[in-house]
Amino acid sequence: MKKHGFSLIEVLIALVIVAIMGTMVALSLGGATDEARVVTTQSNIRTLSNALRLYQSQNGMFPTQEQGLEALVREPTRPPLPPRYQEGGYLDSRNLPLDAWDRPFVYLIPGRGGEAYEIISYGADGVQGGTGINAEISSADL
Repeated sequence: MKKHGFSLIEVLIALVIVAIMGTMVALSLGGATDEARVVTTQSNIRTLSNALRLYQSQNGMFPTQEQGLEALVREPTRPPLPPRYQEGGYLDSRNLPLDAWDRPFVYLIPGRGGEAYEIISYGADGVQGGTGINAEISSADL
């Protein structure tokens, strides 16, 4: 009578194959996570840009560099004061969104390329410049 079952080598080979497949899935999901962070950051920049344009259309100016993006959620107390500040601010939340790496956005007025303003995330590494996931994400490029 023959015994049916798996040898130790067969079980080890199956475990190695499952481990390799698991690693491949994890790596592919890691890339998707990085891409999702970039898309989220771009979306947050667009939201801030829309709020800045509304602020400008109602008040005739953008917040100054010193007032910063904070002017979108709290009425500025430093001149120039907005003449028609919207009650409740210009965002749905009383908190400014962060980039997908939990860092505040950089607000420049004027922008580096001569734009009226620029909103920047320095990417995954938080350092100016870089490539891939570490590249800057700027309102000037959206």
